[in-house]
This record gives sequence, C-alpha cells and structure tokens, in this order.
Amino acid sequence: MTLQQLKYAVTVAETKNITEASKKVFISQPSLTASIHELENEMGITIFSRTNKGVSITNEGDEFLAYARQVLEQASLLEEHFKGAGDDSPIFSVSCQHYSFAVNAFVKVIKMFGGNEYDFTLRETQTHEIIEDVAKLKSEIGVLYLSQKNQKVISKLLEKNNLIFSELFTAPLHVFISSSNPLAKKEKITLKDLEPYPYLTYEQGDYNSFYFAEEPLTEIDFDCRKNVKVRDRATLFNLLIGLNGYTICSGIISRELNGKDIIARPLNVEDFMTVGIITKKGINLSRYATAYIEALRERV
Repeated sequence: MTLQQLKYAVTVAETKNITEASKKVFISQPSLTASIHELENEMGITIFSRTNKGVSITNEGDEFLAYARQVLEQASLLEEHFKGAGDDSPIFSVSCQHYSFAVNAFVKVIKMFGGNEYDFTLRETQTHEIIEDVAKLKSEIGVLYLSQKNQKVISKLLEKNNLIFSELFTAPLHVFISSSNPLAKKEKITLKDLEPYPYLTYEQGDYNSFYFAEEPLTEIDFDCRKNVKVRDRATLFNLLIGLNGYTICSGIISRELNGKDIIARPLNVEDFMTVGIITKKGINLSRYATAYIEALRERV
C-alpha cells in the first residue's frame, strides 16, 4: 500500500467515476483501475462496486477511505514540517445543524488556510446524517445539541458509532422571530403566546422523531396547530418574516449573516440545550479541525 494508491482511492470516491478520477490524478484509466485492484487485493477488501453508471463505495470501503484520508492528512503535515512543502489544496469538512455561529467559524478557517486552492465542505444537514458523516469521517467535525429529552438516545447513538461529544455551551431556550412580529415587543415569550403563529422546524427525513429534531420545543407537549417543515436556513428565515412564524433555538444569532430582521427572545420554559461538537474517538484532528473548534469557542 502506498500513499499514491490512497490518493487514487480517495479521488475515485470523490468523483465516483474512474474516467473522471484518472483525469484528476493524471494517469490512464487502465492504470488507475489496476492500482485500485492492487490496493483492494492487498487489503483483502472491496472498496468500490463497479456498475455501468460508475462506481459506488461499499460499507467496508467507507471505513477504509475514512482512515485513508487521515493518513494523507498526516503525510501532508510531515511534509510541511520537515520539507516546508505543505499541501496547496487543503481538504476539510464539517457537518452541522443550522447554526450561524458554525458558519462564522467556518469562514474564519477558510481565511486562515484557504490560500490559492482549497476544498472545504460545510454541510448544514439532518441530525442523523451529522452523526453518520463523522462516524465515517466524511466530516472531521459535527455540531449538534443535546437536551434533557434527547440526550439518552443521542448519547447511545454516539457511543455506538465510537464518537465523542464535547460541550461548547449550554443555553436556555429562545425563540427566533421576525423583528416585525407582534411578539417582538415582549421581553419573554410563553408557549401560550406562540399558539396563533406557525411553528417552523427542520425536516429530518426518515428520522423525523423528536429525538432527532433540531428544535428542543418539539419535545414539549403543547398545542401547536400550524406546522411548517423546511430543509434550509434561508427558507426558514424567509418564512419567519413572511408568515410571522417562529422557531426554537439557543438565541445565538449572527447579524453579519442574517441581518437585523431576525431577532431572538427568551422562551419562558424550564428547558435548555447543550450545543457541542462530535469527533471520532482515537483520531488526531487536522490543523483545520483544531482551528475550527477554536473559532467556534470564540464565536459562542
């Protein structure tokens, strides 16, 4: 097994196409295919399944590629330290719930390490996918929350996937609303106040239970007659304004990214959310991940 073979395998995984991958690594398609076969035979696994439409990654291939990316990152660090020849195209990925402070921190990391070329990914996605991404090392860092109600289930899932949760902060629940919403005049909002307004939540796909919900209020039994589910933060914020809707959050908001039209008000309930990062046990974090965590802590 060589570093070059690992680079070939990672490139095939990224493109999911042998022809496209061969162009990116500047070798012929037959040579790339032969190299991948040699790697699979040596390791005794099948990394890719071949079809007429391209390639797909097997389950054992997912695990192998996760460690391959770590090896390539460590090799890059060695070269930079001893030869002064770092990777001109850094690779880094984060999966997170829909938090503006997570975006702010990501921007800072790009400005620190971006250079002329980089390949960074920020996935604002569903809770279960965040856990899966970090478990398979598709992302080095995940950002999500625990509460009194979901902590037991989420913690078990993290343990099952060999993941660690590290707290960033704990906050009482708040409501995000439009600055033009009639409730904006209140210093503190009650559940009764919210009844006439649409409740906006993030859709969780096949895992659409309150354990995976991004909004802690989903766990509270109250009379909510108007519900709207969305997939992205921009849509949710537009509906906050257009429908006078609301969502439940930590109360941390970025005026740089979200402007002055969205505001936070404390919610008068006895509940909280603990926002933290998840990482894979036994994995040395890259310089980008370390810088990202530091930037998160600065932001919150």
